[in-house]
Amino acid sequence: MTLVDAVVDRPVSRQTSEMIAAAQPQLEFLLASSRWAQRNRSPDGADFVAGNPQSVLPGYVQALESALTPRDDHWFGYKVSEATARRGAAAALRERRGSAYEADDIVMTNGAMAGLLGALRTVVDPGDEVIFFKPSWFFYQALITACSAVAVPVMLSPPAFDLDLDRLRAAITPRTRAVIINSPNNPTGRIYPAEALITVGQLLTEAASRHGRAIFLISDEAYSRIVFDRSAYPSPAEYYENSFLVYTYGKTLLTPGERLGYVALPPTMPHRAELRAALIATLFLCGYAFPDAVLQRALPDLEQLCLDLGALQRRRDRLVTALREQGYVLAVPEGAFYLLPKCPIPDDVAFADYLAQQDVYVLPGSLVDLPGYFRLSLTASEEMIERGLPIFRKAMDLAPALISPAQTGTY
Repeated sequence: MTLVDAVVDRPVSRQTSEMIAAAQPQLEFLLASSRWAQRNRSPDGADFVAGNPQSVLPGYVQALESALTPRDDHWFGYKVSEATARRGAAAALRERRGSAYEADDIVMTNGAMAGLLGALRTVVDPGDEVIFFKPSWFFYQALITACSAVAVPVMLSPPAFDLDLDRLRAAITPRTRAVIINSPNNPTGRIYPAEALITVGQLLTEAASRHGRAIFLISDEAYSRIVFDRSAYPSPAEYYENSFLVYTYGKTLLTPGERLGYVALPPTMPHRAELRAALIATLFLCGYAFPDAVLQRALPDLEQLCLDLGALQRRRDRLVTALREQGYVLAVPEGAFYLLPKCPIPDDVAFADYLAQQDVYVLPGSLVDLPGYFRLSLTASEEMIERGLPIFRKAMDLAPALISPAQTGTY
């Protein structure tokens, strides 16, 4: 029984059922029937599925402990988008981006998912179209569907997965209301260059003028501080004034269970005071989607912390070199957490299932809109990498034998 099957006889709204259906394969994998969901967490296993921590970042607990100590009687009262947190986030943006963000340009959220949904619900009406690029993070389509909008995917081509500006231009219609761009991209690791982002801004400006309605850019910058080889990071929000910048601390601090993020409205954004007020109201009505008081108060200290990018890059280089030597085809990611090797057989689900039987867990590419590939998270420990590499070699050597109907569809 699938998650959708479980609710068909209950009084669930059509919108909710459609939203669940849009996320069905991902939810099944993450929550229910996959071997990864049912794993026994053996110390001899190797988990490359998600960006989960293997240790706690030094300084993180101390920052929370400091913020936990009450300074007044209202320390744990209702919190919406606190000035302390907003000032800390705006100061960091000014320092890293050189843009004139102020505290009033920041709206705090309990992670990037709340920020994405809040931004969408603030500007999207039922029937509007929202463009996003594939391969992509799991839940863009489901979030768009949750707004009763129409998801318009634009497929990017391997191996580079560059923004396809011709396809973007063709996808824009009079109903287009928003475009989501994720850079560095999950799962490809691509950082989109400034030249392409300038052209995106021009396309959206021209289309908005032609159709007589604003088009919003939603820039998902969850991995904006996770960049390799001292690469520059051009923010999509810097090149188009009608932009929402969505950020989460869960990647930078490798604490995905602690929901802390924000939406920033660039100082050049038209009607930003009205949009900011609407966004705050939307987050309130989405289920009070603001961070907890302690996390907000800890933000200025948390802004000073970052996971070890050098160690992450060393793991990237170790895996890329070893997998290529074994015969895998994969690009070198410029940022984010992930590698995206091509499977040695067409059926990425069967391939991932074989690895799971050996206690090595990867994400089938089909779940990120890229069948025939698999995704590896670089947040796996070095010990996991060394345990996993012999299994990857064995899988490559046995690849022809893995094409079996009995192994297909386990996920």
